[in-house]
This record gives sequence, structure tokens and C-alpha cells, in this order.
Amino acid sequence: MTYISISPATEQDVPNLNVLVNGAYRGESSKKGWTTEADLLGGIRTDEAGLRTLLRNPNVTILKYEDAGQLLGCVLLEKKGQDLYLGMLTVSPEAQANGIGKKLLVAAEKMAVEQKRRAITMTVITVRHELIAWYERRGYHATGEKQPFPDDPRFGIQKQPLEFIVMKKAMSTT
Repeated sequence: MTYISISPATEQDVPNLNVLVNGAYRGESSKKGWTTEADLLGGIRTDEAGLRTLLRNPNVTILKYEDAGQLLGCVLLEKKGQDLYLGMLTVSPEAQANGIGKKLLVAAEKMAVEQKRRAITMTVITVRHELIAWYERRGYHATGEKQPFPDDPRFGIQKQPLEFIVMKKAMSTT
């Protein structure tokens, strides 16, 4: 029997979150899944110090998805004005296509409604067409706004020029 839980991460989870996020987005291990950024970016996606800083921010929650105590996914949620920003939606490459990403997205949307947030916003790299389509199938849409990718090696080393589109989904707070 599996025991699945989605709960807020704590600083004790930082080492495992760091391994999960970097393994899902960068390097050879990430290429086992469809969410890899390894062909677009070198370097790391995050580090333990960055994750600790996020968790110490009172406006940030990182939800973790565990099955029988094994960390398989996470998502970052940050209160920004009347909206909830969603980032770092991560599923272990070996566990992808099992609905974990959808479950984390549903949990994020539930949190947004409970907090009476107007919308969930996110940024997605413009060349990630399959990921944009995945979010569109779940009710998110491009706002028309674009943002530059940070020129900072802490977020990865660009292998080509990159930019973000901003996507949004209105939340029903009635």
C-alpha cells in the first residue's frame, strides 16, 4: 500500500529538494523525463542555500509530494500581491507521467482559493512548447507579457538566448 502526502516542505527537506529539482531539470538524469532543461541550460537549477532562503520567506511555501516517505515532486508557491506565483513544479524523471504534476497543480490551486488569491501566475521558458501546452490544457493562458531570463549563473548558464512568457489562471474565490 502506498502512502501519498502533499505537505509544506521544511528546512529538513532542503537536501532532498535540492537533489530532486536539479535531477529533474539539469544534467543527464533529467533527460529521462520530458521536463528537462538540459539542452537549454547548463549548471544547476538551484542550491541548498537558495532553497533555505526561499523557505525562510514568509510569503513562500514549497509543497512536497511524497509516496511512502520518498520525495517525488514539489512546487513553489509565493504570495505576490493578490496573486499566487507558481514556480519550480518538479517531478522526479522516473515518476513522471503518473499524475504527480497534476496533483501538485491541484493542491496549488486549492491553496490559492483558500487564500482568496485572484489568480495563479507563472513564467515558462518560451521554447518549452510542450510544457506551455500542458499548462494550457489545465486552464492557464499566456498573458502576452514576456520577461528576460536572468543573466545569473545561479539559475543556469544559457546555451541559447532564452526568455519567459507569463501565464495565468484566474481563481474562483466565491
